[in-house]
Amino acid sequence: MARGGLIAGVDEAGRGPLCGPVVAAAVVFPHFDIDIPVVIRDSKQMTARQRAVAYDWITQNCIFGVGQCGPAEIDELNILWASMRAMERAVASLSVQPDFCLIDGNRVPKNITGESVVRGDAKSMSIAAASIVAKETRDKIMHDLAKQYPQYEWDKNAGYPTQSHLHAIEKYGINEQYRKSYGPVKERIKNENSHD
Repeated sequence: MARGGLIAGVDEAGRGPLCGPVVAAAVVFPHFDIDIPVVIRDSKQMTARQRAVAYDWITQNCIFGVGQCGPAEIDELNILWASMRAMERAVASLSVQPDFCLIDGNRVPKNITGESVVRGDAKSMSIAAASIVAKETRDKIMHDLAKQYPQYEWDKNAGYPTQSHLHAIEKYGINEQYRKSYGPVKERIKNENSHD
């Protein structure tokens, strides 16, 4: 791995939901011995309160960038390649370009110089920070979308296929925020078309 220089951690959130974008974040700590007064670890292991506090600290003290791919792009590329593109956009949006990136997972996007780290959000502070920024950003997007489409309760389910969310899809149908290549959504479209 490259030593020295600026290193960015990169992670994404939102591969599993049926709707909304997949969001990636890239985070660079300004220097290695920075004092970190908040909990930073894999965002899935944190409470909502811990994530919110960590997000505020990271966005005020680190260099960070965010990128996303919307539902239409996810359907066009598939979720793996859409996640890669969102990561490329996150790195490209950094105000200072890193010398090297640590990517959560087992694959490095083709336009990024770096290496993949399986379960990286548990092993790298910068990847964990990126996981927090990605999740908080995506949750906010879904909260905002929930104001336009309150019947789906995206502010509570974040677009994941919970039982109540699947019932809402049955009752209200789908809209442009849905990923039409995803099983339950594809099924719904097929059923609608068969009734025409």
